[in-house]
Amino acid sequence: MSDVECSFDYASSLSPQSPGSPSPTRKQNKETTFTINCVTFPHPDTMSEQQLLKPSEWSYCDYFWTDKKDPQGNSTVSGFEILLQKQLKGKQMQKEMAEFIRERIKIEEEYAKNLSKLSQNSLAAQEEGTLGEAWSQLKKSLADEAEVHLKFSSKLQTEVEKPLLNFRENFKKDMKKYDHHIADLRKQLVSRYAAVEKARKALTERQKDLEMKTQQLEIKLSNKTEEEIKKARRKSTQAGDDLMRCVDLYNQAQSKWFEEMVTTSLELERLEVERVEMIRQHLCQYTQLRHETDMFNQSTVEPVDQLLQKVDPAKDRELWVKEHKTGDIRPVDMEI
Repeated sequence: MSDVECSFDYASSLSPQSPGSPSPTRKQNKETTFTINCVTFPHPDTMSEQQLLKPSEWSYCDYFWTDKKDPQGNSTVSGFEILLQKQLKGKQMQKEMAEFIRERIKIEEEYAKNLSKLSQNSLAAQEEGTLGEAWSQLKKSLADEAEVHLKFSSKLQTEVEKPLLNFRENFKKDMKKYDHHIADLRKQLVSRYAAVEKARKALTERQKDLEMKTQQLEIKLSNKTEEEIKKARRKSTQAGDDLMRCVDLYNQAQSKWFEEMVTTSLELERLEVERVEMIRQHLCQYTQLRHETDMFNQSTVEPVDQLLQKVDPAKDRELWVKEHKTGDIRPVDMEI
């Protein structure tokens, strides 16, 4: 896009007289519009404040009409391009969230694998009695916990990761379609603006030519005939008509661009709301699964707690003695 340009609105700058009048004059009142990058805006000093299309909603359709300087200040970026960049960034963030969940799944799978391996460890396997039962249950709880974490990782994959990856699968294709559509309308607007500029320049030249010939005739500096004056007036009138036609075509192009900007920006807004809500729902699912995992893990520990409460050194001693006793007759002194 070209550097920022400001100019009068062409319709309002036309003389109230006929475009072919000998002495055209520009309106003396303050301009009611100005143009930036081929888009015409109302002049803030000559109009009351515009009402927003969607008051109090901070809608896309109300805040992205002007172009913005890029960070380097070398060129401008359209408001619509900024909206597209927002959408593309959102898509990237969603992809990175899915990658984050994938890493969480890997951690869970590795953790479950290590828990299962540890549960099969033979260390302290020969402990006996009530303490031995508690120790065996503790090791079994590791296997149960490993199963819980495997199920958690599996549900994370199906209920969180995959939906994040699959959502808006055709996103890039849709964004290109919107981008090309609005860009084409903006190019047409630029073309129509250039046509207005050209027609306006032609009108100025025709009016100057008519005024000069008329003045020469009046002061007898030329032998121009009345017929030549009429011809010049016809050309000036035609140039004025051409300008009016170009202005009308420009306004039609701007109106079409405006309508499509509103429609498309609202669609992008809807997609963004949908994206945020979808992610929120699946992150809520993540937290729910996490709570369930904690509860299941707690259930695997409860039997261990119960057996630990039953650990009884006296009972263990009784059991051990009964199994390993060698005789309960005590020695006595030898008799002579």
